[in-house]
Amino acid sequence: MAKRGGYPGGMGGFPGGMNINKLMKEAKKMQADMEETQKEIAAKEFENSVGGGVVSVKVTGEKILKEIKINKEVVDPDDVETLEDLILTCINGAMLKADNAANESMGKFNIPGLM
Repeated sequence: MAKRGGYPGGMGGFPGGMNINKLMKEAKKMQADMEETQKEIAAKEFENSVGGGVVSVKVTGEKILKEIKINKEVVDPDDVETLEDLILTCINGAMLKADNAANESMGKFNIPGLM
């Protein structure tokens, strides 16, 4: 008969022999690894160009736009819409590259419900 207020199987264990201390230690290590991976992603820069290089952008892994370069030859005051479309397409492509890199890097942690 179990003692009053006691835990069946003793303290510090889970059914199946899993140790809570070991589990907590592994969780802390995973958290530290995830934080390091996030720092690495944030430090990376992702570039994209469109229109054969007429517009190029650079963003960080934190999705901060760092640079936009536009070839002077494509600047047409009578066709601003095309230039706007090129810029949007280029920025969205760079952001997608940053997202894909983050998903790939963080996917190695395989935590259900996180990604």
